[in-house]
Amino acid sequence: MVTSSNSSNTAEKILQCAQTLIVAGSYNGFSYADIAKVIGIRNASIHHHFPSKAILVQTLVKQYREASQAGIAEMERKVADPVVQLRAYCGYWEACIGDPASSFCVCALLAAEMPMLPEEIALEVRAHFRALSAWLASVLERGGKQGSLRLEQAPQVEAETLMATVHGAMLAARAYGDTKMFSAIVGAVLARMGA
Repeated sequence: MVTSSNSSNTAEKILQCAQTLIVAGSYNGFSYADIAKVIGIRNASIHHHFPSKAILVQTLVKQYREASQAGIAEMERKVADPVVQLRAYCGYWEACIGDPASSFCVCALLAAEMPMLPEEIALEVRAHFRALSAWLASVLERGGKQGSLRLEQAPQVEAETLMATVHGAMLAARAYGDTKMFSAIVGAVLARMGA
């Protein structure tokens, strides 16, 4: 099926709006009517692009995961130092904290709702966490071998700890209404690792 530029622009607007609404609330906290109101289109137009909410959010998470992996691959090409890579990863989220559209990892928010998510979305969320964890573990392992990072546990365990810390710091920043909470929490873990 060939889509027009206008059609693909509408689909992208729908996806961006859905992401903003998930970050602001949750999977169950928005409807097609909410998207239609924000974008200024009819519900039927949304159904044309995404026949169900599950397909919409599955598409969103898949694109989110692919964009994340592309960003990591680009950073890997530009920067080889594991310490700089960890700082860049954490710095990315620190920069996002104040932006209502991207202040929280969409997959982390959806993971909190995992028991209620349709399975196709849950699979995409798990794929995101697995890919991120594998990358962090590889960075930590390289840093440990080079002596630039101090690991107290196996790289995979440290990767899961760092990932949970980053997501928890996002939550703390949101709960306290203080974006500085993120850097205080994540900074302590990076300092422990020697980053």
